[in-house]
Order: sequence, then C-alpha cells, then structure tokens
Amino acid sequence: MALPVSRLVRVVIQLTQLSAQRRSFGILLVAGDSSVINAVERIRTYDSIEAVAVDFGTSAPEYNAAALYFGQTPKPRRIMIARWLRTASPGLNLGGALTPTQQLISNWTAISTGSVKLTIDGGSAQDLTGLDFSAVTNLNGVATVINATLTGADVFWDSVQSRFYVESDTTGISSAVAFAAPVGSGVDISALLRLTAATDAELISGYAAETPVACAAILANMSSAWYGLMFQASTQPTDDQYIDVASFIEALDLKRIFGVTITNTDVLDAGEDEDLASRLKDGAYRQSFCQYSQNAYAIASFFGRAFAVNFNANRSTITMMYKQEPGVTGEELTDTQANTLQDKRCNVFVNYVNDTVIIQYGVMSGPYWFDEVHGLDWLQDAVQNACYNLMYTSPTKIPQTDAGSNQFVNAINSVFREAGSDEGGNGLIGPGVWTGDAFGQLKTNDFLKTGYYTYAEPMALQSQADRETRTAPPITSAIKLAGAIQEVDAIIQVNR
Repeated sequence: MALPVSRLVRVVIQLTQLSAQRRSFGILLVAGDSSVINAVERIRTYDSIEAVAVDFGTSAPEYNAAALYFGQTPKPRRIMIARWLRTASPGLNLGGALTPTQQLISNWTAISTGSVKLTIDGGSAQDLTGLDFSAVTNLNGVATVINATLTGADVFWDSVQSRFYVESDTTGISSAVAFAAPVGSGVDISALLRLTAATDAELISGYAAETPVACAAILANMSSAWYGLMFQASTQPTDDQYIDVASFIEALDLKRIFGVTITNTDVLDAGEDEDLASRLKDGAYRQSFCQYSQNAYAIASFFGRAFAVNFNANRSTITMMYKQEPGVTGEELTDTQANTLQDKRCNVFVNYVNDTVIIQYGVMSGPYWFDEVHGLDWLQDAVQNACYNLMYTSPTKIPQTDAGSNQFVNAINSVFREAGSDEGGNGLIGPGVWTGDAFGQLKTNDFLKTGYYTYAEPMALQSQADRETRTAPPITSAIKLAGAIQEVDAIIQVNR
C-alpha cells in the first residue's frame, strides 16, 4: 500500500463564516382580521397579488391593501400578511392535508355507516354514528353530513389548503377542539378526515380579543423580516389605538415604521387639533406617518413605492414627493386645505391644475422627511452588520490596537461609500459643509467632499477598565445627507 502524501504535506482547508445578512427595508406587514390565517400561524409571506388572491379572494381588506402595494411601479418584491385577533377566535382542529388520491369522492360514497368521536370545548365526547355518505358529490357534502349530527362546532372542507377542519362555535381561551378518534362501531372516518393525533396538522386553542398594540407586539416578536406595518381590517383601529401602536413602534430597538390612512375630513380643518394627524405630529413620532385619502387603502400604495427602493443599487434613493399611487384617486383640495395638511405633516395624493396627480409631502409625523428615516434606518443596520461581520468572519482576533480599531473605521466607511453620491452609491449621502460640532480632525464648517468622515479615538486614550472589557474606543462618524430638491423659486427679470 502506498503511503499518503499527508505524511509529508498537510493541507487544511478553512472556510470563513458566511456574513450575516442585512435586513430588508422593503417588506410591508398588513395586519388584518380575516380568519384565513389562524392565531398560531399568524403571518404569511407573499411574492405576488395572485398568491394573495388564492388565500383571501379578491374582496378581503388584506387583498385590497396588497393590490395597491403590488400595483406600484417599480413593484416591491414581497408583502407579509398577519392575523389581528380583533375579536376572540374559536378553537380549531386543523386536519392534515389530503393527497389528490385521498380527495377522491369514491372514498366516501362507499360508506353508509360512518362514525367518528369528537370532543368540543372540553365537554363530553360526541359519538357520531350512522353517517351516510353514499349520496355526497363533493367534500363539502361530506362536511354537511357530519354537521347534521355534530353540536357545538362545525366541520369545514378547505379546498385551498386541501384539508378538513373542525371549528368550535365558541370563542376565547376556553374554546377548543380535541383530536378525532374512533367510536368503536361502524366505519371509522377519523383517519379519513385526517383529524386524529397521528394525521392532524395541529390543534389551535381559542384566543381572546387583542388590541392593535398587543397585536403589533406579538408580530414584532415573531418576525424581524418586516419593516413597515399597517392595519387593514373590516373594522379599523380607533385613533387612540393608532397612537398606542405609533408609541410602540417608536420605542422599538429594531427599527420599523408605521403608516396610517386617514379618511376623516376633520384633518382638513385648521381649527381642529384633536384629529389623528395632529396627534401624531404633536407626539413627534419619527417612525410613523399618515396620509389623508378617501381611499381607505391608500397608505399601502405609499408603502409600495417606498419599498421598491433597492439600497444596493446605484442612485436608487428617492423622495416620496411627486410619486404616483396607481389605483388611488387624487384628492381635490383648496390651497387652505393643502396648507393645513402640510402644517399637520399629513401626506396626500392630490390633483394639480396641470393634469398631474402627485404625492405630497413625503414626510413622517415627526420633523423628518420619509426618505431620511427610511435611508437612515437602512444605514444603521448596514453599519451594524459591517462591524458585526468584521468580527464574525475574521479567522483570527482583531487586535486591541489602533490598527485593529482602524479595521472598524474601514468597515464603516465602506457602508458610507455604498450610500454616497459617487458612481456606485445609492445617493443617500452627498458632499456638503459640516455644520455640527468639531471632533477628530473635522472642524465646524469644513467641507465634506465625500459626504462623510469617521474618527476613532486613539487606543492610548482608552481607560484600562474599558480595555479589560475588550471594547473598542468610541468611533464617531459625520455624514451629510444628500437631501432632495422639492420646490423651486425661479426669478425672471425682463428688460424691455
């Protein structure tokens, strides 16, 4: 046997860690109260309006919001839809999915003495016997035969999910449906229904009704994928409930934004200061925004245009001013009403006399432009990931020296270059005069040619206590936002 070369030459392959991925800042979460999504699943993700229509049909509030969202040009890539438990929900037994063979009606028409044991809301088990399916023509008919003898609940056939399910007639935390079981006589159909412990998808207990802010808190804990939130239900939250949600979104460590459509015309009254837009403005909510429209779904279109931005692309950042909302009718406003909305920091899709319809003003309820908040939320995440990945993917330690600290400076500046106005940058940051306080080598009124400057405090100035915690010295950056021109004053001087 020949000797292996590894006796003399030893080669080890080391793969570096894959970098942690940045968050997406282009996914909207619509919270609605349709019963399509149950209280345990809570969230579904869709890449097209066709997929939403399959689950929700074309008349549900969630579908109408998604239609405006996907109706934008360019089109956003993804939407998430969640269940808001606006009212208490019933207990469910969700059966396992049936294969095409298991869905054949011939499996049922041969049964005239079917039986199954069902227990509802923790009560006595119901032995359903003598179930005759010989005359049924479809699986809805199977459910009808069972329901004729079942009390306290109903059996349904879900053609979209290809399964039977049992729903209690009661709601709330005491509402429940147990696994189906054999009776011991007749032809057992519990397994055929796929409602047994061995074949069932899951049991879902009933839930009490929840407030919008409680819903938002649950959805925030369930997924970090979504960035924007709106509610679109058969009955919308009250103004007080909207304020509660805005306060919650504002306090989150993981940045998200919240949007509301205001249909109440009180917002057009300059003398009214208790309308929702005024209250959001008074609260200076940086992460929330609103739009006045007689289309209750209008904010979904606003989200759709904003979330089509690809921050990785060249010159991709936008201002929301002058953008379109396909499917939304522009509002007819007087100058006074337009000024009132502007004062209340309330956006609007409005008609102009030159036959154009545009979004104005592109603002958050707090004293910020929408594109500033959107862009800076992306920038914060990108810088966090750059610094994290520097440590996570490094095959060796990063030394606690000026050279090691400078690696973080380079990582941060690489993100700023992505955000710059030079070729390849997305245009969030641009050249300008720094009017903030001086630090490092940067002085007030210095011109930032690249739009950014990053300074790391020298390692020699770090305290021994901080050094022993293996913390880098403070790194401070200055950036100049590129901003946007949205209004123009043109002076024409005429000489006769």
